[in-house]
Amino acid sequence: MTRITHAIAGRRGKVLARVMLIAGLAAGVAGCNTTARDTTGSIPVDYRARHPISVKETDRTLTLFVGAGRGGLTPMQRAEVLALAQTWKREATGGITIDKPTGKANERAANDTLKQILSIMASAGIPNSGIGIKPYKPDEGQSATLRLRYPLMTAQAGPCGLWPEDLGPNNDMKHFDNQPYYNLGCAQQRNLAAMVENPADLVQPRAETPSYTGKRSAGIEKWRKGESPATTYPDPNKGTISDVGK
Repeated sequence: MTRITHAIAGRRGKVLARVMLIAGLAAGVAGCNTTARDTTGSIPVDYRARHPISVKETDRTLTLFVGAGRGGLTPMQRAEVLALAQTWKREATGGITIDKPTGKANERAANDTLKQILSIMASAGIPNSGIGIKPYKPDEGQSATLRLRYPLMTAQAGPCGLWPEDLGPNNDMKHFDNQPYYNLGCAQQRNLAAMVENPADLVQPRAETPSYTGKRSAGIEKWRKGESPATTYPDPNKGTISDVGK
């Protein structure tokens, strides 16, 4: 009788241990599922909130390759330097910095080219106080180039291509909510940020320009005289040599 009692108790202990193990695994799986659902559930539905366009200060750079046996800019490089100087006056938020290589075979040619760069910038109206020259020693295997850069405000969005959720069918109840997937709209926001000419337009509208008083005064004067202020268009048929097709 004692042996039977011990056997039954042993079986009950094994069954109880298995039940506890299964309950522990179920709780762990439920905890992981809750964490994943909470994480993806916090993602905004609106693509403008998921992929906002931010305005940041970045650098516009121009790299000029200078050979050791040539000092001076090529015609294409002169045009690039002039274009950089003209855009600096319109969009820069700081001065121009020129990184000049030292300790390389083209150091002398770079110095001669630098003089030409400064001349082009002076002719474009950039003051000397707005230009800084910074010598640097290129690393081994690195191209010894002249680098021109200045800071400006740019609009940025992304990065795109993030997939925190599965697009296909799954057991998550969120799949049946028919919500847009996370990456939807990211490319549109990124393209809009790249195309906008003035990033400030994304934040606030521009001030209105004064109205054209000349046109308004001419119209009021016609009203005062009792004339029609409508625009008079020339006869489109005047000067034709044939009436065919009318």
